[in-house]
Amino acid sequence: MKKIVLLLMLCGTLLMGGSKVLYTLDFSKQKDGDAMAWMQAKGFQFLLDSKELNLRFSKGRLTFETKDSIAGLFGVRFKNGISNVGSVLIEWGVEKFPKGADWSKGNNRVAIGAVFVMGKERFTSGIPFVKSVPYFLAPFIGEKESVGKQYTGKLYKKSGKYYCVSDKAGLKKTRFNIDQKFKTSFGAKVPALTAFAFQMNTKNTDGGAKAFIKKITFYSK
Repeated sequence: MKKIVLLLMLCGTLLMGGSKVLYTLDFSKQKDGDAMAWMQAKGFQFLLDSKELNLRFSKGRLTFETKDSIAGLFGVRFKNGISNVGSVLIEWGVEKFPKGADWSKGNNRVAIGAVFVMGKERFTSGIPFVKSVPYFLAPFIGEKESVGKQYTGKLYKKSGKYYCVSDKAGLKKTRFNIDQKFKTSFGAKVPALTAFAFQMNTKNTDGGAKAFIKKITFYSK
């Protein structure tokens, strides 16, 4: 039995190119029910209208949804940051896309997206009175967007980049290379990961949205 376990561990290491797990959250082991207390204990902060997203554990998933036109963002800040981040693996998916979301037409809305905040240096939003934020990379699942394409939002054009990683509903396993994307996008030394979050934004859309997350894991370079 010990030999089998060691072999499986070795195979896992080889598949990840020798990288190490730096941080992970597995939502799939939680009992069905309200997720707020567990998430707060894990350090999650809830921004905008995220407390209205009906965050729950259901069938081994953290689920969230809305029937309204709202935006929510919930995530974790790292006091000292996590250095040497290479990539992230997210097990997540969409059950219902918001009608009318279409980045090609300027309606930059998402059923589910992730945000990886890098470093502490802050950059302007491009609009007065809207606060500055650090660099960020934001992969998302979009119904009408082009998979693999890099998008720029209406704000933070120089310090934030969005990437469509899938255009299909259902469970997806997304391997996103943070180190490579940062270097390609910003041409700068990759800073530490200082926060990550998930978002749902159904502003200016119809019918609401529903999405879920099973697990997120950050790996070293």
